[in-house]
Amino acid sequence: MMIEVLKSKIHCATVTEANLHYMGSITIDEDLMDAAGIIAGEKVQVCNNMNGERFETYVIRGPRDTGCICLNGAAARKVQVGDEVIIISYALMDFEEARSFTPHVIFPDTENRVPKE
Repeated sequence: MMIEVLKSKIHCATVTEANLHYMGSITIDEDLMDAAGIIAGEKVQVCNNMNGERFETYVIRGPRDTGCICLNGAAARKVQVGDEVIIISYALMDFEEARSFTPHVIFPDTENRVPKE
């Protein structure tokens, strides 16, 4: 049996841009992507803590060390710059594999930087 489980989460990042006139997606600072184990093109769910919106899109790699969290295209209508969002990806796994899997969860600082260990 396969089940869908949490794979990666960027918890409480701040939206830095909303670009309505782009072809859709979410642009994420590549440092955040690496820390969370998310790749370009991966499907993610975005949950807006400010207005309750939840939607799916795909990831575009953003410039490193910029803190970029930019919603593009139609998704730009679901956020405001400054909104706090949670970005989640899921994976299908065998039930037994999922029992021992540990997701990558990161908590960016107030500038959307990867926290130092």
